[in-house]
Amino acid sequence: MKYLFFIIPVFLLQFSCSNEIKDDVQEPEPEEKLIEEYGYILNNFNVVRDTIRPGDTFGGILGENGVSQNKIFEVATTFKDSFDVRKIKIGDPYVLLNSKDSLNQTQVFIYEKNKVDYAIIDFRDSISVVHEKKPVSYIEKEASGVITSSLYETMAENNLSPYMADRLANIYAWTINFFQIQPGDNFKVIYTEKFISDTISGGLGEIKAAYFEHKGKPIYAFRFKPEGEEDMPFDFYDIEGNNLKRAFLKSPIKFNYRISSKYNLNRRIAYYGYKVRPHRGTDFAANIGTPILATADGTVTKAERRGGNGIYVKIKHSKTYETQYLHMKKYNVKVGQYVSQGDVIGWVGMTGNTGGPHVCYRFWKNGKEVDPFKEDLPNSKPLESKYHEAFFAAIYPLKDRLDCIKN
Repeated sequence: MKYLFFIIPVFLLQFSCSNEIKDDVQEPEPEEKLIEEYGYILNNFNVVRDTIRPGDTFGGILGENGVSQNKIFEVATTFKDSFDVRKIKIGDPYVLLNSKDSLNQTQVFIYEKNKVDYAIIDFRDSISVVHEKKPVSYIEKEASGVITSSLYETMAENNLSPYMADRLANIYAWTINFFQIQPGDNFKVIYTEKFISDTISGGLGEIKAAYFEHKGKPIYAFRFKPEGEEDMPFDFYDIEGNNLKRAFLKSPIKFNYRISSKYNLNRRIAYYGYKVRPHRGTDFAANIGTPILATADGTVTKAERRGGNGIYVKIKHSKTYETQYLHMKKYNVKVGQYVSQGDVIGWVGMTGNTGGPHVCYRFWKNGKEVDPFKEDLPNSKPLESKYHEAFFAAIYPLKDRLDCIKN
C-alpha cells in the first residue's frame, strides 16, 4: 500500500509538467497576406480612401498630405493634357498611397473617373501620369419571371436590375403594348452581367436572347449580327428571322401610362348631351413631365401652341404617314428638325383642352386620321436569306436554353 501511494504523486507531477511544456510552445505567426490593387502592393503603404467633397481641390487634397507645391504645380501644368486637375468631380472616389513612416506623405494619387477607368499620378522620383482600366469580365446568366402587376415590380420581386425592364421594353417596343401586359404574362432572358475586377458588379451587359409570352402568344427575340458585316448593327429577330422592329413604335410613352381614351369616331360625352363627338386620337395618360417619344423617323413640320391642341408637335414620316402629339408641357424639337424613332420630342402636360395629364397621339395615313392599332403598318426588312444558315445555327442552342428555363 505504501508503494502505491508513492507512485501516484510522481505520475501527477509528470502530467503537470507535460502541460506546462505544451503551453510554452508558440505557434508561428501567419504570413501577412499581400493585397494588390491598381498595380501596387497596398501593404507597402498607408492607404487612404475617400471621395471628392464640395470645396475639395487637387492641390488642397495633396497639400494636406505632404506633397510639395512644386510637384502639385508640375502636375497641373506639365500634365494638363493628360490629367486636368480642374475636372475632378464631386463624388468621384480617390485613393492615396502614403509612405509608411512618420511623414505619412502621399506617394501615389489614384483618381477613379468611373467604375472602370482611373488615373495614377506617381510622385516618387520623377512624376508620372498614366491612365488604366480595371479588368472587366462578363458572366452569362439566366432569369425569368411571371408578371404580377407591372414589369418593373416583377423585376424587383425577382431581384433583377430595373434596367432589365427597360431593355425588354426596348426589344419588344414594336410588338407588345406594355400598357396591356397582364398577370400571368411571363418572360425568360439569357443575358450577361458585367463584373469589374471579378467582384464588383458593373450592371447589366447585353441581352442575348429573350422570350416574352403576352396573352398566351410567345415571342422570341435573338440578338444577331452576321460575322464580317461591320456596317450592320446588332438587331433582334424572331424565330423565323424577322426583324422585331417596325416602322412605328406601339406607344409614344415607354412606361407608367394607361390608355384613357381610344380612337372612336362614335364617341358620345354626357357633358355635351351625349352628342357624337368623334375622338380621332389615342390618349395616353401619364404623369406630367413623362418623356414623349417620336414613334418613327421623320421631320418635324409643326412645333407650336394652338387652341385646344395646346402645345403639340407634328412629324412627317413619309409621303404616306404623319403623327401628332398634343397637350405637351413643353416640346423638345424645332420645325425642320429630323428626329429618329425613340427620340424625346417633348414631355406630357395639360395644355389645351384636357381634363388630366396625357398625350393625345394622332396618326395620319394618306392625309386621313386613322387608328394606328388597326392599321397593318410596315415592318422592317427581315434578315436576308444569305444569313439564314448562320442565324439559325446561332439561335437554336439559345432557344433550347430558353425553353428549359422555368418560371
